[in-house]
Amino acid sequence: MAVEGLGPVIGPVVVLMGAAVVAVPLFRRLGLGSVLGYFAAGALVGPSVLGLFTDPDTILHFAELGVVMFLFVIGLELRPQKLWALRGQIFGLGLAQVSLAIALLSVAGMVVFGLSPVTAFIAGAGFVLSSTAVIMSTLQERGEIASTEGQKSVSILLFEDLLIVPLLAVVAFLSPLGQGEGGLGAVALALAGLVTLLVAGRWLLDPFFALLARARTREVLSAGALLVVLGAALLMEAVGLSMAMGAFLAGVMLSGSSYRHQIESDIEPFKGLLMGLFFLAVGMSLNLGVVAAEWPLLLAMLVVYVLVKAAAIYAIARAFGSANLTALRRTAMFAQGGEFAFVLYTAALAGGVIDARENAIFSTVVILSMAITPLILIAADRLLRDPGAALDGVDAAKGLRGQVLVIGFGRFGQIALQVLLARGADVSVIDHNPDRIREAARFGFKVFYGDGTRLDILHASGAAQAQVIMICVDDRRAVSAIAELVQHEFPHAAVLARSYDRGHSMELIRAGVGFEIRETVASALLMGAEGLRSLGCDEASVSEALEETRRRDAQRLTEQVQGDIMSGRDKMLTEPVPEPLTAAKPMSKGDI
Repeated sequence: MAVEGLGPVIGPVVVLMGAAVVAVPLFRRLGLGSVLGYFAAGALVGPSVLGLFTDPDTILHFAELGVVMFLFVIGLELRPQKLWALRGQIFGLGLAQVSLAIALLSVAGMVVFGLSPVTAFIAGAGFVLSSTAVIMSTLQERGEIASTEGQKSVSILLFEDLLIVPLLAVVAFLSPLGQGEGGLGAVALALAGLVTLLVAGRWLLDPFFALLARARTREVLSAGALLVVLGAALLMEAVGLSMAMGAFLAGVMLSGSSYRHQIESDIEPFKGLLMGLFFLAVGMSLNLGVVAAEWPLLLAMLVVYVLVKAAAIYAIARAFGSANLTALRRTAMFAQGGEFAFVLYTAALAGGVIDARENAIFSTVVILSMAITPLILIAADRLLRDPGAALDGVDAAKGLRGQVLVIGFGRFGQIALQVLLARGADVSVIDHNPDRIREAARFGFKVFYGDGTRLDILHASGAAQAQVIMICVDDRRAVSAIAELVQHEFPHAAVLARSYDRGHSMELIRAGVGFEIRETVASALLMGAEGLRSLGCDEASVSEALEETRRRDAQRLTEQVQGDIMSGRDKMLTEPVPEPLTAAKPMSKGDI
């Protein structure tokens, strides 16, 4: 009976996974990206084609947890001080872009499509809320979240998330059913919820995880992380804000915690799976019946809204000092509508501000805009090439044949290369920064242009013949991606990888990397040793202290790889011991 009872649940899951497994690799091979593959798979199994799912709205609500998990992980990478530093961009750049876009879209709705002022405003306000899922996925794939332009994009998205509260209050005011009751109350409730979450994050979260860590059970810590994410999301939804905003703030509050890396690794599998489900659900929500009946209006509205919003984004980007190409790239990324438009349109429908036909049309336009965004981004990547990054005077990797392939010629790779050259090793070096390659040439180094995350570039760089592949790039995600690719495609080569911190080291070791080293370990040990010498310690004592520190660190890392981030704490020297000058202070939170 139990197995029969699970059938209705497992069956749809198998269908969804099967559709994704077929569509996503196919679309990626065609160069169209995984997001468009998910959309297509969702549309195929949805009510408009095969009809295997008849209630996509329910799945969409559940799938929004993917966006929630994604925003939580992004929040983990932003310290509160850094977020506070972005306040000017959030309420300056974000406010300016949203205000101009809503104004232009409202005018377009009235002039071009003959909508009433209220309906045109609702349609434009919904379309101006860009897709957090699409944009954040794009930024993460490109490794641009931490860049200056990436931070501006995050700031705009944060303001758009905050905007949902006043927009819902406006809908309530415009509603002929509610006569605007509770508008100010909704804002006050949202502010109270924000303060509650910030207070809990500041004083309760770290002690909470410290208590869970004492159980020394990874599952308990994972459950605690999920509890915090979902609890913060539900609190924000209860006070009228988006669940994604709550999860993001929870991540920011935990960004300085010593448990950050463990929490991030626990959440990662849920995030990826649910993000895929979210895009599938959006594809299922596409009503092809509406498309067939209203296609001239839908096509016209899609083109006009995308172009009008693009004009607003470009104008504001230029007004705030962005270069032409940078402004065009941001325009290509933000020109679509997003998932929060569905929330606004649903509230407007329930309040009688728009009717069912208008809700279907506006929602379909948003879905279509999200679906074509990957195509717009592909075109933008090909057309908007930065002249400053042109390959004039730079040779692309092709037909290289070295004993050692060094990927990345930054401050780390340059020093590692010196050791190899000191013994006459045959080395090939690639880097993806043309300016760095030109600078290296000034000092006599021959570095070839190539992106180590691409298999074709690795083949052109001689990875198939190399005995050793050294990954020296300064991007944590790129290191992991290259290591995984190299181990799968070139198992004969010894893989040596630079890691960002202890958590990254654990990740690489678990992935099977033969040798990894944290980028700060050697220099930190040398400085500690010099500190002992400055205190008058003899060389024998210094060597003994260094050896003990290395031994304890290696033992602790081994236990952490087999357990979790809290394993091996007994190997840390945190208290004074009788022997002088041998006790070490705790490591910084970022390296614990």
